Amino acid sequence: MLVLTPSFGPDFDLCADLNRSVLAYSSADVRHQIIVPKSDLPVFRPLAGERTEIRTEAEFLPSSFVRVPGVNATINLRRPFPPVRGWILQQVLKLAAAAAADADVVLLVDSDIEFVRPFSVDTFVHDGVIRFYRLPDEVDDRLPRHVLWHKAARELLGLPAMPPPLPDYVSSLVAWDPAIVRQLLGRVEQVTGGRWANAVASRLHFSEWTLYGVFVEHILGDTATRFSAETSLCHALWDTVPLDEHTVGEFVAGMADDDVAVMISAKTHTPLPIRRAASAAMRGAARNHAAPPKE
Repeated sequence: MLVLTPSFGPDFDLCADLNRSVLAYSSADVRHQIIVPKSDLPVFRPLAGERTEIRTEAEFLPSSFVRVPGVNATINLRRPFPPVRGWILQQVLKLAAAAAADADVVLLVDSDIEFVRPFSVDTFVHDGVIRFYRLPDEVDDRLPRHVLWHKAARELLGLPAMPPPLPDYVSSLVAWDPAIVRQLLGRVEQVTGGRWANAVASRLHFSEWTLYGVFVEHILGDTATRFSAETSLCHALWDTVPLDEHTVGEFVAGMADDDVAVMISAKTHTPLPIRRAASAAMRGAARNHAAPPKE
């Protein structure tokens, strides 16, 4: 299994904590691949090791994708407008790197995630089928961006539009089958008549998780959705309000018994000591829960 993380310099401390947790809580056959801008390679290189590989964005992006100095944007010379925003570029990187992976399973993990319980291939694969996160009827007018993501995915895949409610495939911890990723990218190129990266990068609204989910459910069907689940296995905070010493305890208490990871969104701007205290508390809670009862 390959844990895949696009990152960049400002998130180095978060990514380093993530990397340590991957090595601590996974078996020896799990590798961590971190993809960064070339300019950030010296910062991340110390993380490289037997199970950790540092790669550059340029290794996965088309040569027409050119970084704009000083801003978090990229220009695709084949389609200069609109510029490729950082959020979209990260999704293109995930798709490209997953398609190129030599592993049977790719686990998409952002820098602001940390593992707090052991995990393995068996956590995400049953009877040869990779875990498929799907929350039924969760997307409607309350989540307008999610509705746009569904619309974009169906257009890219050549599928007719569907009205809400729609399933939600967006989670902080998602497993992909690289062979399926290659199939879906081939489908996008067949539908759009051009390179998939150009079609995806030109979108203003796009979700890689939604594209994968729609493809698996509506094109591949039953065979690929046999291991479907409604839990993310990751205790997540998607808010924009930082945790502090007064609110961190309540967040920690919300961890589920099957959560193997925690995500405190970088957008919360939670101070690093608070983040680390939360992760440490959840690791302790996980150990206590796993311990056998005393006689």
